[in-house]
Amino acid sequence: MYELVKKNTQKHPFHLVDPSPWPLVAAFAAFTVTSGGVLYMHNYSGGGSLLLTGFLFLLFVMFTWWRDIVREGTFEGQHTKAVQSGLRMGMILFIVSEIMFFFAFFWAFFHSSLAPVPEIGGVWPPKAIEVMSPWGIPFLNTIILLTSGATITWAHEAIINNRREDAISSLIYTILYAIYFTSFQVYEYYHAGFAMSDGIYGSVFYMATGFHGFHVFVGTCFLIVCAIRLYNYHFTVEHHFGFEAAAWYWHFVDVVWLFLFISIYWWGGS
Repeated sequence: MYELVKKNTQKHPFHLVDPSPWPLVAAFAAFTVTSGGVLYMHNYSGGGSLLLTGFLFLLFVMFTWWRDIVREGTFEGQHTKAVQSGLRMGMILFIVSEIMFFFAFFWAFFHSSLAPVPEIGGVWPPKAIEVMSPWGIPFLNTIILLTSGATITWAHEAIINNRREDAISSLIYTILYAIYFTSFQVYEYYHAGFAMSDGIYGSVFYMATGFHGFHVFVGTCFLIVCAIRLYNYHFTVEHHFGFEAAAWYWHFVDVVWLFLFISIYWWGGS
């Protein structure tokens, strides 16, 4: 009786992924979200339901696809040094693309504020706009976000030096700071004296700060997943790219907020 043994004949350090249904399902979910969003904004019957269905589908795909990637890297050992190098480059390119994304919002802001048109009174901020004081909640949120940048750096340093308890506690602090930031921003929006429909100022303000708030929410989810993985011993001194990616993303969120605070809240609101 002979036992069939699968031999590993791979001559390179790269990971050739197994066939997966998730790219196709993710594309279908994204198409459903887009179609549902268009139908909903044009008041078609069932547009909202289609949008919600596609969004839930997308969340499901995100969970299952990233679960597979965690399994490949943590339990199957597929993320070699060469693969990790590729993942790092991919994360860097993703952050660069996000920088270009926010660059468009800053371009719109400075285009409107440096040469205000007569339709808004020829001044910036426009007439009849009750701007927010930068030294209230915006300044508090700046302190909170900068402190969270320090705590996540502390967590990274603790992982590198194999201090698991310090890494867990500092990561929890970072998550709490992120929740505080989002809560204060929601409070700020609720008590704002202008809406998104109030001309160019409202549009630029809510698009820039709102999309940053969305990035904070995504980063918070990223950090929570990292905390769960850290608690379950997924990260080691040599292999913790999942956490590194979250830390890079969070530092990117910090830097963008500094530009938002200085330009939109401080300079643009005075």
